[in-house]
Amino acid sequence: MQKITRKNPEFMPKPVGNYSHITRVPKGAGLFVTSGQIGTNMDGSVPSNLNDQITNTFSNMKKILESEGLTDENVIKVNIWATEEIDWDYLDSLWDELFGTAYPSMTVAYITALGLPELKVEIELWCAEV
Repeated sequence: MQKITRKNPEFMPKPVGNYSHITRVPKGAGLFVTSGQIGTNMDGSVPSNLNDQITNTFSNMKKILESEGLTDENVIKVNIWATEEIDWDYLDSLWDELFGTAYPSMTVAYITALGLPELKVEIELWCAEV
């Protein structure tokens, strides 16, 4: 059975964080791309604290995966945008809880603004189903 594989080539520098340089998706896999998930509560309100938004964002990411019958193993790429410096110890604890050590590929960017002025983080998932 074909499966999604992740690797870090030995002839390259190691990743500077918890991600893989390469995530390979076998031919014929179904592709799922989410809109950027944000840190809203169920009532639509947005906490003012970045870590609270990160907590809600991870909760929303898990819900969207579950809605399609996907798990962390289906995530192949994560794009993270933040408007202020991320507390990496905090984000990594949620990241490791979600992904264990089968890390997807990742891109992180610090930007000046997101779609709503109160948003401080947005995370987009690319997923594949084999």
